[in-house]
Amino acid sequence: TRLFNLAMRFERENYLNARHYERTDERRGYANGIKPKRIDTAAGTLVVDVPKTAGTDEPFYPRSLERGTRSSRALMLAVAEMYVKGVSTRDVADILDKFGIDGLSSSQVSRASKLLDHDLEQWRERPLGEVRYLILDARYEKVRIDGIVRDATILSAIGIGPDSRRSLLGVSVALSEAEVHWRAFLDNMVRRGLRGVQFITSDDHAGLGAARRAVFGGVTWQRCQFHLAQNAIHHAPSNAIRSVIGSELRAVWNAKDMDAANIELRLLVQRYAKIAPALSQWLERNVPEGLAVFSLPEHHRLKMRTSNPIERTVQQEIKRRTVKVRVFPSTDALLRLVSAVLVEIDEKWAASTQPYITWKANTVPTP
Repeated sequence: TRLFNLAMRFERENYLNARHYERTDERRGYANGIKPKRIDTAAGTLVVDVPKTAGTDEPFYPRSLERGTRSSRALMLAVAEMYVKGVSTRDVADILDKFGIDGLSSSQVSRASKLLDHDLEQWRERPLGEVRYLILDARYEKVRIDGIVRDATILSAIGIGPDSRRSLLGVSVALSEAEVHWRAFLDNMVRRGLRGVQFITSDDHAGLGAARRAVFGGVTWQRCQFHLAQNAIHHAPSNAIRSVIGSELRAVWNAKDMDAANIELRLLVQRYAKIAPALSQWLERNVPEGLAVFSLPEHHRLKMRTSNPIERTVQQEIKRRTVKVRVFPSTDALLRLVSAVLVEIDEKWAASTQPYITWKANTVPTP
């Protein structure tokens, strides 16, 4: 809706040869308010503000609206392309030309860029509230910095609140996964009002551990069981062990309670003590970090024992949108696209009527 309205305002400015309230001898008429109009698109029914004119030889009607109505798919592709390309002056001019708007000035392109970035920044900086469970994850994308292609880290967070709904709390892009980046990301959410966190699930990302302890000291941490199993496979000394270690760990993950899980783990450690002592020591040292989920009510464990909820839903969708880009022109361009993707996912979750986790009496995690 915002892009439609912006495109039509630009077109009216070009039609009148003047910006809104601008005094110029070349003006060929005057802006005369707006008229709401409902249109159907692939994104649903939109109510757009069609700009009107007065004092012109012919009535003004935006070509952008006509083209958008005829081909909403083209509109959606153009919007996606805007996010991906980083909204440079040349790219925006090329894209908005699909709406029937040509001859864009640099100031108009700047206004379009600021409008898009402003909306996404507002979402990233929106106030938060009580969140009981937190899922954290990171992924990497290629970004060109000073002519050199580098890896940029995307940090994201899912929260489950007392309303039983999940929501995307925020996103951050930087050139490292060091503690300072994670610390700034977590501090930002706290500054925006995040409170009440009782349980955190994540992989053992570099830098995250120190940042998590500094910002959420005392909060129970669950190391992602899926990534733990993958790490165990990498530590296995032979193909025979690699083929079975995953199923052997599932006996630990699927135990009925903490005591039973510790028994299964002890048996697994003893099994490899002689034939694979390095693996045995690794299991004994690392697997207990994946057992914190047993402190939760049984009906919460499946949802919180891995970071897969954020990887399967969020990271895969980001990958689907970024795979054709390959190398982003800047971290700002990457942040813009990722933010847009997360806004879509978050709005879809907000519209769902199904609870993600059902809270019942006495469901506070056991220390």
